[in-house]
Amino acid sequence: MRARVIVLAGPSGSGKSRLAERVGLPVLRLDDFYKNGGDPTLPLITEGANAGIVDWDVPESWLLGDALAALDDLCRMGRAEVPIYDIAQNGRCGQRTLDLGDHHVFVAEGIFAQEIVGPCDDAGLLAAAYCVRQHPMVTFWRRLTRDLRERRKPPLVLVRRGLALMHDQRRVVSHAVERGCAPVTPDEAYAAIGLMAARDAST
Repeated sequence: MRARVIVLAGPSGSGKSRLAERVGLPVLRLDDFYKNGGDPTLPLITEGANAGIVDWDVPESWLLGDALAALDDLCRMGRAEVPIYDIAQNGRCGQRTLDLGDHHVFVAEGIFAQEIVGPCDDAGLLAAAYCVRQHPMVTFWRRLTRDLRERRKPPLVLVRRGLALMHDQRRVVSHAVERGCAPVTPDEAYAAIGLMAARDAST
C-alpha cells in the first residue's frame, strides 16, 4: 500500500472538518460524494414538518462506491480525481486532484464516514477510525451557525433539521461505534492523529 486512511466520522457539526484541517494531513472530503439534487434515487423524508424534501442525512443520499474508488486510488497510487460538491446548489460544481505527496497516511471525513470503515479494513486500507462527539447542544449550535453562514438551506429548514439531528445524535454515535469507530472528543482525536502524523513525517 502507498498509504492508509484515518477515518473521522461523527454527527454533523461535531468538528470533523475543523479537526481534519488542524492535523496537517491531506484530507478527502467524503461529503463531496453526495448525489446530485436531480438524482431520482434520492431518499425523501416521509414524516413530520420536512416531509417530502430530500433526506440528506441518510447514506442513501450518498455515493459509497465513488468514495471507495477514490480511497482505493489514494491508498494504492497516492492521488485521485475527486468531486467538488456545492451543498447550497445540491450538486457537483467541478473536480480536483487530491495528491498525497510524501504522506503515507491521510484523513477521510464526513457524516457517512462510518460506512467506509468496514470495506477499508477488509481491503487493508485502514489506519484508524474515530467518531468525533461533543455535547448535543454544542453540536446543534455549531452546525446551525455554520449552515446559516454558508446559506446551505433556508433558515427554517436548517433549524428543523438541526433539532431533529440533535435528538438523533446518540443513535448516530452508536451506529458509528458499531461500524468500528472509536468514540472520542475532538482533543482526543487530535492527540491520536497527531502521533500518526508525526510518525508519517519522520518516514
